[in-house]
Amino acid sequence: MNRRIEELRSWMEAEAVDITFIHSPENVFYLTNFLTDPHERLMGLFVFRDKEPFFICPGMETGQAADAGFKDEIIGYGDHENPFQKIEEALNSRGLGTIQKAAIESELLSYARAEAFRNISGSPRLVSAEEKMNELRVVKDQKEISIMEKAAALADFGVETGVAALREGVSEMDVLAKIEYELKRKGAQAMSFSTMVLFGKKSGQPHGNPGTAVLKKGDLVLFDLGVVLDGYCSDITRTVMYGEPDDQQKAIYETVLKAEMAALEAAKPGTRIGDLDKIARGIIEEAGYGEFFPHRLGHGLGINVHEFPSMAHTNDGLLKEGMTFTIEPGIYIPEIGGVRIEDDVVITENGAQTLTSYPKELQIIK
Repeated sequence: MNRRIEELRSWMEAEAVDITFIHSPENVFYLTNFLTDPHERLMGLFVFRDKEPFFICPGMETGQAADAGFKDEIIGYGDHENPFQKIEEALNSRGLGTIQKAAIESELLSYARAEAFRNISGSPRLVSAEEKMNELRVVKDQKEISIMEKAAALADFGVETGVAALREGVSEMDVLAKIEYELKRKGAQAMSFSTMVLFGKKSGQPHGNPGTAVLKKGDLVLFDLGVVLDGYCSDITRTVMYGEPDDQQKAIYETVLKAEMAALEAAKPGTRIGDLDKIARGIIEEAGYGEFFPHRLGHGLGINVHEFPSMAHTNDGLLKEGMTFTIEPGIYIPEIGGVRIEDDVVITENGAQTLTSYPKELQIIK
């Protein structure tokens, strides 16, 4: 049995949890190395304190689950079968007796499936496994970090491709299509979220939607993109200037860069997570742009593009070696546009190491 499942079982022993039902694709991947999207179909890993685990998935994917390295029982089912009947049979075959306490992903498992599970397992008390899974996943091992470094390098390449595609009259969607095409050619398995390419005033929308807007001189250009590689995500934002910037555009850019660099400098093992947000936000507020920085400083990064922890000023958690997350301050002024600078970060014993490396000084594209 793998180390990660053993760590989950140790927690179950300490908490007197009889059974843990993990069904989200991300947590299943973390525990089994099998990555798939079952769509509406049920998939689940069942872990016990003193019995061998089993994994259930659509029958068309059982071979892939075995190929991924899961060594215990794999149960497949067809589209015309009830997976919970198969689960009930597997539970009964293990002679569990009365199940008093079961752990589920409380924020991710639907009410209908939670009830179906309770009905076949003797109506145990349900508790959350989410916090434990977050704790396990938040510190990455060297293999995970190595994959994330490669995913970050592809994100760098994506920005490089986008910048090279800028010319007067090109549309946001033209540039976006070029980025995604070249990234797929480079080996990116998927984009980790919807790619953003925003010109001019639209860059002032933190989560703007690319469209048919065309590039003109004097536009800020914001790129926000990431890829999935071997199950792990990257996420980068860079902002460049098409044509000569005016004084306010320069001031906004310099303020955001100063805020990002200060947060990176402060990111060390033992630092309170929320203090990074406060440091960056303080610099932006001091420059007079506080009302134009509407979001948290960043988010955890790994199997999900947004995962634990939230890099918000309210977070009292402490940074640990091996944690990976983004730092991405921004200033967005609707009538002018916006600037965001985002890096993927891993905490080492010596402080923050950025995985993304595309240049951050203001680039003026002519």
